[in-house]
Amino acid sequence: MRDYKVKSFGHIYSERRVMHFDYWFKGLIIAFILFLFLPWTQNIQSNGLVTTRLQENRPQNIQTQIAGRIVKWNVKEGDAVKKGDTLIILTEVKDDYLDPRLVERTKDQAKAKRASIDYYRGKANATQFQIDAIEKGRALKIQQLKNYLNQLKSKLKAEQAELVAANNDYNLALDQRDRQRKMFQDGLVSQTQLQQREVSYQNAMAKKIIVENKIAQTQQEIANNQVEQNSAIQDYMEKRQKAEGDRLSSLSDANTSLADASKLENQAANYEMRSEQYVIKAPQDGQVVQVARSGIGEILKEGEVIGLVVPDRNNAYAVEVFVRPVDLPLIDKGQKVRLIFDGFPTIVFTGWPKGSYGTFGGEVVAFENTINENGMFRVLVVEDKKEDPWPKQIKVGSGAKSIVLLKNVAIWYEIWRNINGFPPDYYKVNSKGVKKDSYSLDK
Repeated sequence: MRDYKVKSFGHIYSERRVMHFDYWFKGLIIAFILFLFLPWTQNIQSNGLVTTRLQENRPQNIQTQIAGRIVKWNVKEGDAVKKGDTLIILTEVKDDYLDPRLVERTKDQAKAKRASIDYYRGKANATQFQIDAIEKGRALKIQQLKNYLNQLKSKLKAEQAELVAANNDYNLALDQRDRQRKMFQDGLVSQTQLQQREVSYQNAMAKKIIVENKIAQTQQEIANNQVEQNSAIQDYMEKRQKAEGDRLSSLSDANTSLADASKLENQAANYEMRSEQYVIKAPQDGQVVQVARSGIGEILKEGEVIGLVVPDRNNAYAVEVFVRPVDLPLIDKGQKVRLIFDGFPTIVFTGWPKGSYGTFGGEVVAFENTINENGMFRVLVVEDKKEDPWPKQIKVGSGAKSIVLLKNVAIWYEIWRNINGFPPDYYKVNSKGVKKDSYSLDK
């Protein structure tokens, strides 16, 4: 039994057998070292969603601009519609718009206001003619008073000349009376002759007084004429101001009627446009989804969303991805991106993008400089025209994953960078076509 155990041990282990373990170990070490020097493409990975660059190609909410009650649905959820197709018909619910002849009555009111404008303008024109007549009457009255004043002045001159003659007669009669009285005292003339001279003196004096009274009366008439001219000017001015006030009042009423007519016409136009809002139409070609209201007779509020239309054609797909703030300095326009769409099989080697299968090429076209609510920055990626086109089966809202390609480095450098927590490197092409680092560990 003992010899059997020794013989078995000799078959299992032999000191003279050649072992190759050290060669395998050295080979693995050399292969691992060579592997560390293989190129590795640095990248930034992030999740995103499929969207579109054109706003009109994005899913659009169907909203009602007015409050109303649902009368009829012309489509159901999932139906394909064309632009302008009737989706839903509403009826009015507000008391201010229930009159079926509201537009017609409002237009009639506007026409009546327009007619009153012509009336007020005609009244203003008539008042203007009245003002012109008042001005002409004032001019004639003033001219008449001036003519009469000239006559009074001429009369005054004649009376003043007559007064001069009366003064001369009075002075002569006075002198003759005094001399006659002296001669009577000397006994040269009789008393009868003296009395005759006395009568002549009294007549001359009376004539003088009469002429003086005429002059005073004429002067008083001249003063009255001045007062009458001023009174006439004042009266005609009051009449003109009153007529001018009536004219301006008529013009004001005309402008007020014009404003009221314009307001009524505006209301009529608004009522017509509101009546057109009773029929809600499809904004574009697409498919109706997510109908929020379904019952007949339900009341809708202004601006309420009643459904969603998804465009059926979209040639401007894009992918919006979100990157961390620490990775934003590495993103630039024109940067190459590899995309993975949900539902499409892929084999991904993140460090060797050319060896991956099922990924699609993209290019950064825009990125936001403001942080989003999720604490990350939004980057927009579009299809790279130089590579295979994106699949036609993708839809807006489906998921996607992006791999932003950066600089090619050795694997050992990438391992060392991740161990130390350093950011990845990337480069840009300057105006001379030379690639230079824009962010590296040296900086």
